[in-house]
Amino acid sequence: MTVIEEVELCFPQLLNASCRKPVQNRAETVLLHVLLSCISVLTVILNLLVIISISHFKQLHTPTNFLLLSLAVSDLFVGLLLMPIEILQIGSCWFLGIVICQVFHYCSFILTSASVGNMVLISVDRYVAICDPFCYSIKVTVKRVQLCVGLCWACSVFCNAVILMDFLKQPDGYNSCHGECVVVISFIHGAVDVLLTFACPISVIVVLYMRVFVVAVSQARAMRSHVTTVNQQRSVCVSKKSERKAARTLGIVVLAFLICFCPYYYPSFAGQDSSSSDAYSFFSFWLLYCNSCFNPLVYAFFYPWFRRTMKLTVMLKILQPNSCYTKIL
Repeated sequence: MTVIEEVELCFPQLLNASCRKPVQNRAETVLLHVLLSCISVLTVILNLLVIISISHFKQLHTPTNFLLLSLAVSDLFVGLLLMPIEILQIGSCWFLGIVICQVFHYCSFILTSASVGNMVLISVDRYVAICDPFCYSIKVTVKRVQLCVGLCWACSVFCNAVILMDFLKQPDGYNSCHGECVVVISFIHGAVDVLLTFACPISVIVVLYMRVFVVAVSQARAMRSHVTTVNQQRSVCVSKKSERKAARTLGIVVLAFLICFCPYYYPSFAGQDSSSSDAYSFFSFWLLYCNSCFNPLVYAFFYPWFRRTMKLTVMLKILQPNSCYTKIL
């Protein structure tokens, strides 16, 4: 006796034109929903704390912190908009329509590129601050930083419109049935994306942070060589501690970037078209999104002021009158 397995369709009224609903283990799907929802909530909370801290406290209105603010804004939208939509699609069909599919993927590329651009700007800012500290206040001003941030976002919007040109013209061109939201990037456009969003940024970040590390170490050693014999042992310990901290920060920044971005750009390195429809793509997309959760930890949590403002925010002390003038630094 033949058993006919009932197939559940995304859009039963469309019959053969509809996609089949994904068949997944219910327990695994629930567990995945819970895990990814926790990542989304953590991403929103951490970046929101950075945004509130820098926006509220007047003492933190510096060029460097405005760069951190822009980075936190892009990462906040990843956790607030992109992650929840991705979670809703696990074990389900795409019910939001072609237009939302188009906007979703376009925003995903824009926010990722803007986040990377902000990381590059932060590395440039740190380079100037360490390697040319006497001219830092002249070269890096609030207006110049705001201009650079604006250009970063504008370039992200324009460049990704070019990269996703085919998809934006025909968003359902690679959908095999109703109930899918698939974006495929050609090898050429993928190569441009790799160059602009991965290869060039990671090269700039590594070169500048290595230069910052070398200068920081040389300055620490110069200070150590000028101390008296009485304080020599203590100075050696402080200097070595500073060197280890600089090296650790550099390693964390580069390692986090590589871990989050390499899997996503592997198909482009391998000469393959990038698709959003397979399991590997799902994994690489989420690892890329996790970078938005790591950024506030890597770029803000190491600052003592962030830990102080986080406590003040969680304890709701920012609601007190004149709390914005609280001495943080």
